[in-house]
Amino acid sequence: MPSKSLSHEFNGVRYEGYLAWNSAVTGPRPGVLVIHEATGIGEHARERADRIAEELGYSAFAMDLFGENPSSVDGMLGWIGRLLSDPAELHGRLRAGLAALCSDSCVDPARIGAIGYCFGGTAAIELGRCGADVKAIVAFHAGLQGTATPAANISGKVLVCNGAQDPFMPNESLKTFVDEMNAAGVDWQMLLLGGARHSYTNVHAGSFGSDAYAYDAKADARSWEAMSVLFEDAFD
Repeated sequence: MPSKSLSHEFNGVRYEGYLAWNSAVTGPRPGVLVIHEATGIGEHARERADRIAEELGYSAFAMDLFGENPSSVDGMLGWIGRLLSDPAELHGRLRAGLAALCSDSCVDPARIGAIGYCFGGTAAIELGRCGADVKAIVAFHAGLQGTATPAANISGKVLVCNGAQDPFMPNESLKTFVDEMNAAGVDWQMLLLGGARHSYTNVHAGSFGSDAYAYDAKADARSWEAMSVLFEDAFD
């Protein structure tokens, strides 16, 4: 798939992302914002952008949310903590990435989706919480403890695809999320994948140093299909 680096700025900081598109598709097409895992933008996010372009015919922008790739677990947790404790900064960075995607001439700004992995999934939901005009949001193996920004601001359809064996998704967090989405009247659904653990979409998850993480090809394929169906519905 054709691709290029695409940069944008927020609060004086430059962020370098990756845009992929399908040259066989003509005219404006849906755009999908891809938000990386806690490890930062890398192979996984770019591969997902490529697949969206190739298989679905959309343009996909793997944005950089951190401005760096953390070199340690403490660094990852530091970024997550800082951004969740500062919703204005988190939402501003997300909106800046969204604007970069929508600025591309091939993208139809009326048909935009957002997906994210791990903390990126949490961030994708936050993009909806801050009132961004996204038609569909898909969160893969995401933490469901976001900011206090009201879920009532979410206007698009939401799909959460998490592993049933994910130790980072306690039942209390799941119930709180379900209750909040229902109370806010959000059009939401959840795919709970039996046997799948955290980072089940990442083929390198087995090297993360803990049995909490594992790639699961079946769960990856099923959640990708669910995402594709949601996009088709939302962009129709």
